[in-house]
Amino acid sequence: MTVEREITAALPPRAAPGAGAGSNADATGATPAFPSGRGDVTLRDEAAWRAHFAGLRVAIVHYWLVGPGGGENVVKTMLRIFPQAHVHTLVADPDYARTIVPDERLHTSFLQKIPGAARFHRSLLPVAPMALENLDLDGYDLIISSESGPAKGIMPPLDAVHVCYCHSPMRYLWDQYHQYRRDASALKRLVLSVTIPRLRLWDVGSALRVDRFVANSRYIAGRIARYYRRPAEVIYPPVEVQDFAPSAEVDDYYLITGRHVSYKRIDLAIAACNRLGRRLVITGKGPETAALRKLAGPTIEFAGQCSFDELKRHYARARAFLMPGEEDFGIAPVEAMASGRPVIAYASGGATETVVPGLSGLHFAEQSVDSLVAAIEAFEAQEAGFDTAAIRAHALSFSRERFLDSFARFVDAAMAARTTPAGTFR
Repeated sequence: MTVEREITAALPPRAAPGAGAGSNADATGATPAFPSGRGDVTLRDEAAWRAHFAGLRVAIVHYWLVGPGGGENVVKTMLRIFPQAHVHTLVADPDYARTIVPDERLHTSFLQKIPGAARFHRSLLPVAPMALENLDLDGYDLIISSESGPAKGIMPPLDAVHVCYCHSPMRYLWDQYHQYRRDASALKRLVLSVTIPRLRLWDVGSALRVDRFVANSRYIAGRIARYYRRPAEVIYPPVEVQDFAPSAEVDDYYLITGRHVSYKRIDLAIAACNRLGRRLVITGKGPETAALRKLAGPTIEFAGQCSFDELKRHYARARAFLMPGEEDFGIAPVEAMASGRPVIAYASGGATETVVPGLSGLHFAEQSVDSLVAAIEAFEAQEAGFDTAAIRAHALSFSRERFLDSFARFVDAAMAARTTPAGTFR
């Protein structure tokens, strides 16, 4: 079976056209479809969508392009149906940015002229509002802001449609502010205390410059409603599920992948596997690596930075994937499920939408060693009941094809609704 047919067979029925954020989702949490406002377009056909939008002048605004990540992958995927788009960003690493967009269609802010800006981009947050508002976006029909760092605060032309794909409201301004402040030096804590209140006011005010919000999960849609008082349609980000496949052989280790940072709670997985005497393979590296190594017992293996082929092999042969941290969406667990492996996830954030208990894994209620140990033991008691093909079929509903079709329909509806019957801007 081809990947295209496999994805088509796995897709659940679509919700009724026009359903918005907060509407009833299907069993997989898939996004509602939107009717095409300008002609009948074949479902999930990239070429057809490219032709459909070919006449639009499009700008994509992304906070910074300094290295690969989930937000950058979303931008890269959007360019498959908007290849004519120009990409605007605060700062960019030129070599990395060329993997996303050609030089002639990349535009940076005045912050790019600061020596070391790409390396120290987060420290430039206090001046990000000024830099964004000075990006010249005149002449565009459609502006798509990709928000996790500051991006939506641009000044859109009066006759343009501004759609914001929000990966998350800025965490360091809102729900994780106190955590960031605790981890900062005394000088940085002082700077944060002085600058963050004004940045919050600007962040809320700039939400009024967005015509329509898209959230990458229902969890993030809730945070958009909480902080900006705006509704958001849920369209899950693209996962390259076609790149992963199950293995005929499964090993006896549990797996964690990704950057070693505190919020991922890799320490819980290490402590749980130490207690149970279970093998745990940890890929990647980060600022917490040294501290995590000190916690590790004899059954814990640090595999370091892996090639993509090595990562795929780790996914496919793992007993299960562990996700003890809270993620806004979580690409890695979907990649594990695309490899046919179940996921044991903390029951918060995006995992409550991607991991279906009994089908593709199970949840645990508390971020504690005891709770994770109990979840691993519960998984092992029912391990034989998980079906590799069913897990993979579930993961295919988060495919790139599904994202592009849903996002294209959303944009098409936004463009069709840009004027009222009287012809005034909406």
